[in-house]
Amino acid sequence: MPAPTFFKMEKINKYYQMGEERAHILKDVDLSIEEGEYLSVLGPSGSGKSTLMNIIGCLDVATSGRYTLHGRLVDDMTEAELARLRSAEIGFVFQNSQLLPRLTAQKNVELPLIYAGVGPRERRRRARELLERVGLSDRMEHMPNQLSGGQQQRVAIARALAGNPTLLLADEPTGALDQKTGRQVMALFRELNDEGRTVIMITHDMNIAKNARRVVHIIDGELSEGGGTNDA
Repeated sequence: MPAPTFFKMEKINKYYQMGEERAHILKDVDLSIEEGEYLSVLGPSGSGKSTLMNIIGCLDVATSGRYTLHGRLVDDMTEAELARLRSAEIGFVFQNSQLLPRLTAQKNVELPLIYAGVGPRERRRRARELLERVGLSDRMEHMPNQLSGGQQQRVAIARALAGNPTLLLADEPTGALDQKTGRQVMALFRELNDEGRTVIMITHDMNIAKNARRVVHIIDGELSEGGGTNDA
């Protein structure tokens, strides 16, 4: 039998109550992703992409519809179950690196491993391997304020990979970077995808979106396929 789809959303709707009004933010969203894909969700401010990201990342739940991630039905999970799913399956990279300012690069990468109960020796080993992987072997003991914006974002990517997630979810990961540094970070995402990592990029920037192998558009809460990109 064929393997189940890695990620599938069916007829996802999201409403928010705003005073006496009920705002319809996501409208019958259907989206399927196979393991190892690199997808960009492209949309302007107010399009619903942040709401969609929060549901993909199990930070929020849909009002209606069905969402399956890596064979697990997300609908109706408790907060504790959602937290465990996030820890096991999803690595997050945000626009601002969100590093803890009083911890070194290595300690920032170790943080999710502490929460996961990994012992000190093993988490140090894994953090060092990941920082080497993102080209920061000479910056492990540096504090965030001693790192450039691009270096901070690479630390954030290493931290997102610490728990070996099946899905890497990036929200405007180059939004705070200059163009040259942004291109370097995007090259790292492509390398991670080439190694088999599933990547979903949330962005408003077509130049960023086209780095992915597949692009979908979201406008006014409605999702549509935007065609693929070349593999160059």
